[in-house]
Amino acid sequence: MPSFPPLSSGRAVSGRALAVALLSFHLAFTGSAVALPRLDVPYVPTPPDVVDRMLEMAEVQPGDRLIDLGSGDGRIVIAAVRDWGVSDALGIDLDAERVAEAEENARQAGVEDRAIFEQGDLFEKNFSDATVLTMYLLSSVNYRLKPVILDTMAPGTRIVSHAFDMEDWEPDQFDIVGGSSVYLWIVPAKVAGNWQLTAADGSELTLVLEQINQQIEGTVIDGERNVPLGEASLRGDEIRFSVGPEHYVGKVDGDSIVPQEDSASQDWHARRI
Repeated sequence: MPSFPPLSSGRAVSGRALAVALLSFHLAFTGSAVALPRLDVPYVPTPPDVVDRMLEMAEVQPGDRLIDLGSGDGRIVIAAVRDWGVSDALGIDLDAERVAEAEENARQAGVEDRAIFEQGDLFEKNFSDATVLTMYLLSSVNYRLKPVILDTMAPGTRIVSHAFDMEDWEPDQFDIVGGSSVYLWIVPAKVAGNWQLTAADGSELTLVLEQINQQIEGTVIDGERNVPLGEASLRGDEIRFSVGPEHYVGKVDGDSIVPQEDSASQDWHARRI
């Protein structure tokens, strides 16, 4: 019988190390290989207080479409449905054993009709219809996901990550819960470029916006004058800026910006040129 190193030596054994040891044991006795998925992220459950804070920061609502990437035993999806009333929640995990465990946990919680789980590679799944995306992955995986999220998900989608950041995409909100970092990002609308701004008095100005993720700055061209924007900000599809004493609050809708209720004036609009 082949010998194996002990599985306990005063420190925790990772899920990957345990899987390798079990596979080696199986091969030693059967002489056959077992096709196991290559897990990019070891399974580590998210503490319940972190789950609650993630869902709180995302401000989940019953009408949300929540998708959890790397859903493990299903606790985030189940909590969203059971505790926050979300009617449509999906968990995706590469490990079929975790998916089966999550489905059983959903049955025990009585939410199996609304908490759904799928086995598969998250990079091969289309999750662009989510309004809330939760994840506990690794920085390297988050970095690969960032352009997918920014390019395919609707402005205003809330992204919540346990422990790991999104490289140069600064979070809109950050918190520490029991020693764990929790990050929230709001997918920003794409506003970089030139816009024709029609002011309340009917005058037409050129609005030039520069953008890095949700950070924006810009100028307004009025004849031969370039006026820097003041207090420019972007949160999802809501844009705010000032031109001199005039304060603008608008909603970005594709190639148009229309005024919001708290804008100083309701008689302006902008279109992309």
